[in-house]
Amino acid sequence: MAYKNQHRLKNKKLEEYSKYLEDYLGDSPFGLDDRVDIADSPDGKVLLMKKKPVAAYFNDEIFPTIDGLLKTDADRAFVTVDMGAVRFVYNGADIMAPGIVDADKNIQEGDLVWIRDVDHKKPLAVGRAMTDGVTMIESDDGKVVKSLHHVGDGMFK
Repeated sequence: MAYKNQHRLKNKKLEEYSKYLEDYLGDSPFGLDDRVDIADSPDGKVLLMKKKPVAAYFNDEIFPTIDGLLKTDADRAFVTVDMGAVRFVYNGADIMAPGIVDADKNIQEGDLVWIRDVDHKKPLAVGRAMTDGVTMIESDDGKVVKSLHHVGDGMFK
């Protein structure tokens, strides 16, 4: 992927982003000792570590990419799907209520969330919640998460 306007993130901003992600997810893909760059990509602004996007802006909110989530022990803002939903999520489909087996009950409508599989708890996608976490778990039909980034998309490659 081609990046433009790439430059090193200042320590103050790095600390701000890291603290925000730790508060939001329980962990951050980077810390104060890491060398993190910010750059423009065709998909928007991204944060890079060793030339890999570890976080991105989704609208005006920073959130880890799939690569970034793989570097964390995030335990918040998750939506867990059954193995039957994995191939659809993997290919960028929105997340439907019947495929959800668990979710962070603190999720609110409009929150950024990450989608993981039930067996391995590995990240498959990042999306925007269309309902709260409790409703996701209890609902039997309808779309509950809008997919924004998934394994295999341009940002992941």
